Amino acid sequence: MSVQARTWRASGRVAVLALAVLIAGAVSLSLGASGLGPGDLWRAVTGAADPATETILLRLRLPRAVLAALVGGALGLSGCTFQALLRNPLAEPYVLGVSGGAAVGAVCVFVTGLAVALPWTLSLGAFLGAVGAMALVLAIARRASRGGMDTRVLILSGVIAGAFFNAIILLLLSLADLQSFRSAIFWMMGNLSGADWGSARLAVFLVPASVVVLSLARAFNVLSRGEEVAYYLGASVQRVKLTAYLAASLMVAASVAAVGVIGFVGLIVPHAVRLAWGNDHRLLLPASFLAGSAFLLLADTVARVVVAPAELPTGVVTAVAGVPFFVVLLMRGGRR
Repeated sequence: MSVQARTWRASGRVAVLALAVLIAGAVSLSLGASGLGPGDLWRAVTGAADPATETILLRLRLPRAVLAALVGGALGLSGCTFQALLRNPLAEPYVLGVSGGAAVGAVCVFVTGLAVALPWTLSLGAFLGAVGAMALVLAIARRASRGGMDTRVLILSGVIAGAFFNAIILLLLSLADLQSFRSAIFWMMGNLSGADWGSARLAVFLVPASVVVLSLARAFNVLSRGEEVAYYLGASVQRVKLTAYLAASLMVAASVAAVGVIGFVGLIVPHAVRLAWGNDHRLLLPASFLAGSAFLLLADTVARVVVAPAELPTGVVTAVAGVPFFVVLLMRGGRR
């Protein structure tokens, strides 16, 4: 197949995924406990809906759908990045302890009562905790690698930091009152119920970080052949690994700060795309972003409607979908 034909084929696949995101977004806006349908959505967009319908669709559901698309895309893209960085197709965005640091920051806010008095401190605490975890893991890995960035050491650093953060979380929860305990547990399940247009500030971190990661597609293709081969082909391996780690971790930090810990999106989405379309990161990276957006939009819709008027945590829905998929991956790996 010629280069031009492969380019058109990849562009067609990206276009299909972009259409899937639009369809998933329309489904998310059209379904909910209030019983509003596609016709109401059209009237709200054209300005012909009554004020109550317009408020529900444009001020409640639309920012939630936008946030779901951003977070889902960020988790899919960061998961694909960590799989390329660690050269492990079963790596996921939380493998290096960022989610544990975010959870420590959020639980601190709950336990001290700041989440009730100043709700905006919850996202700030989670983000600062995630950034602190990112810096800690990187410092340990670089010190242990003598200034380099050995991926094996990086994984071990993330595991150690994650275990430490889990211990801190358990300590804080043991000191919390019942209401703070319940709120912290619900936050750690991951949900988008508090989405508003202020959540769009997430794009300040996600957009530049996503652009940086997408620019590394060719470098990831070279790195997949091994670090020695990448060196001989002229790639700046240490710089690529450091840039990828920082950009992907920043996306994870912003996502967790906005919606809590939503698991399995960054694991199953990139792996499913890889199984379907191969290992070329020039297609794999944007496809993972779009597929992650569509997946989380649909998962959040299910979380809102399956027990309406109540809601399930979105992280529960993604876990229910992700666990069977992960088991299938393990079984296929065992047969191989």
